[in-house]
Amino acid sequence: MQARVAIILVNWNGYAMTKDCINSILENPSSAYQIVVVDNGSTDGSVQKLREAFPQIHLIASSENLGFTGGNNLGMRWALEQGFDYSFLLNNDTFVGSGFLEPMLTFMDEHPQTGAVQPRICFAHDQSLIWNAGAAYHPWLGIATTRGYNKTDGPQFAQTMPLDWITGCAFFIRNEVLRQIGLFEPAFFTYYEDVDLSFRIVKAGYGLHYLPTSVIYHIAGMSGKTIAKGKEGYLHASVHYHNVRNRIWIWRRYSQVWNWPSILAYHLFYFVGMLLYFLMRGRLEKLAATWKGIRDGFGKVSSGN
Repeated sequence: MQARVAIILVNWNGYAMTKDCINSILENPSSAYQIVVVDNGSTDGSVQKLREAFPQIHLIASSENLGFTGGNNLGMRWALEQGFDYSFLLNNDTFVGSGFLEPMLTFMDEHPQTGAVQPRICFAHDQSLIWNAGAAYHPWLGIATTRGYNKTDGPQFAQTMPLDWITGCAFFIRNEVLRQIGLFEPAFFTYYEDVDLSFRIVKAGYGLHYLPTSVIYHIAGMSGKTIAKGKEGYLHASVHYHNVRNRIWIWRRYSQVWNWPSILAYHLFYFVGMLLYFLMRGRLEKLAATWKGIRDGFGKVSSGN
């Protein structure tokens, strides 16, 4: 039977996490999927280790770090070339629940006007807590939010529902839609690329849905953190740069003119608060990164993938 789903993981110097994620997928044996790992220019020997440990996966080795967007685009392009029906973009700092794939595959087969779905995502450290049970976008404020963060899982998170956008942590998409709208915008590099792709799916006339019958578990935030807390805290300054710049890019692409006054008023306080906080804490790298993110956000918006 031809595999119908390409499960795409992006690895960057994270062999141990990627190995655990792959093993959790392999605990769900099926002819319906093919695991695709894109190595994003790792320097920790990940490529050789992955080839030796998992000869059954398809491994794509990039010579450089192309970011979350570029790495996933390599995997999606391969999936399109090979004729897979679906791509499932899955963070490598996750592991999957039993029977995670079938509900998504069945739902998409039965709902041809749905462009993408996401599963229920719980924290790995405490599987009773929600990490993401769906997402919304608030046009008057220009902010993307998620539902259920750090709340105890329960019946309120057990209903299928439409979404405004889907997290890139676990993004199950119809490949025919990708052929129509294109892949991730590479310039985003990381953060908000999932919001952008989601909006393009909806603009093309397809729906987005949260599907709680499929469950995965997320370690959360590992790619942007340092092991030990330093003067700048745990998060890399680049996290703030990409978050701020890409958030502004999203407003500029998708906000209606009548939303701009409230968006600008809200973010004036938000950005000034960030800058003052980093200044008072002496986190000058994050201060500079945030300011650069604001400037670049109002610069030229890249387009094309």
